[in-house]
Amino acid sequence: VLVRPIERLQQNLSISVPTLSQIAAEAAFEGRAEMEAIKRGYQENRRILIEGLPKAGLTKFLPADGAFYLYADVSDFTSDSFAFASEMLEKAHVAATPGVDFDPIHGRAF
Repeated sequence: VLVRPIERLQQNLSISVPTLSQIAAEAAFEGRAEMEAIKRGYQENRRILIEGLPKAGLTKFLPADGAFYLYADVSDFTSDSFAFASEMLEKAHVAATPGVDFDPIHGRAF
């Protein structure tokens, strides 16, 4: 008995974007200058990594297209990227995510 009325209610809730979401989407366009500043910050962080990693002996990494994340080959130093990331945090105070979080088979080298 209630299936059809509930179905209509569900359709109206999922088909139409809620008003609050529409207002938030419009407001996002007003923050373009702030977003460009954040984007420039990401570009600078990426530049620092691309220039700095080879100086630290990490010369093999995949092309960096995004913010400031790099998939760097650490196999010259270790076969355990998790231990490498832990030691890097402890000794250099630099946080890194071990490649094994992204690739359980080959990620130990990244």
